[in-house]
Amino acid sequence: MGSHLIELARRAARLPNLPVVVILALVFSILGGLIGIIPLALYFGTADVNQLSRIFGDAPSRTGFAWSLILICSFGPFYLFIWAWLRLYERRPFWTLGFELPGWAAKYLRGVAAGLIFFSAAVAVMAACGYVAPEQGLAQSQGRAAVGGVLAVLAGWVVQGAAEEVVCRGWVLPVIGARYRAWLGVVVSSLVFTILHGLNPNLSAVALLNLFLVGLFLALYALAEGGLWGVCAWHTAWNWAQGNLFGLEVSGMRTAGGMLLNLVETGPDVVTGGAFGPEGGLAVTLVIGLGIGALLLFRGWAAKLVRA
Repeated sequence: MGSHLIELARRAARLPNLPVVVILALVFSILGGLIGIIPLALYFGTADVNQLSRIFGDAPSRTGFAWSLILICSFGPFYLFIWAWLRLYERRPFWTLGFELPGWAAKYLRGVAAGLIFFSAAVAVMAACGYVAPEQGLAQSQGRAAVGGVLAVLAGWVVQGAAEEVVCRGWVLPVIGARYRAWLGVVVSSLVFTILHGLNPNLSAVALLNLFLVGLFLALYALAEGGLWGVCAWHTAWNWAQGNLFGLEVSGMRTAGGMLLNLVETGPDVVTGGAFGPEGGLAVTLVIGLGIGALLLFRGWAAKLVRA
């Protein structure tokens, strides 16, 4: 199964082997997060969003700025590590990760729409089962009063979502696909994505399954599009909708910045995800599973992927 994304990786003067790719992906991500958050902690004396919020103030716009700052500092170094590796070892430009300019805006907007629709569909499944309900919270942190905070945190989600895509779908997937097989790149990139979330709080077996399935879906999406604009946008919109549009936990974490809707899961954790958020529940399994099925059927990929 050919893909323009994999062809872009073949522009490299040399490509690392599978063990090196996996190790470096983990090192770049873990070390990048530490390097980015340490200066923030040293400057403010803390990197905790609650304490930063007290420093900046407790208005949604200020807590949203604090959360956005944490996300940008934690994930920004991912780009620098990958850029340095591409320049010094593979000897190819950063844009070959899938950031070609022609048509980028349409691809990004399509990804935003898809991310919002997919997460809204998961919420709709829970609502249809009677497993989600409105929750009372501080008036200043929800609804129209929180619009400033909801928008302020979006910049952080843009950096965070794209950073994970750069590592997993922009680098791991096409490098393994170019050096070995496309299907192996899909699987390995999905496993790396799952491992990178392995220390998140309130993790469950269903959450691990869903993380792997989201990785599969985004890998197929990136291959179908032949680039990263769409999956970066999808990832950003998915997280933003989860934490700041619907007010639910994002991969086990409670976000800041307020929310447009303040919802709470009321059904069994196996369906709703419980403390991990919807990503730990079967509602998301269903929605992402349908998305994977649709992409596999696209252009007959189900058969092509096995042969690739």
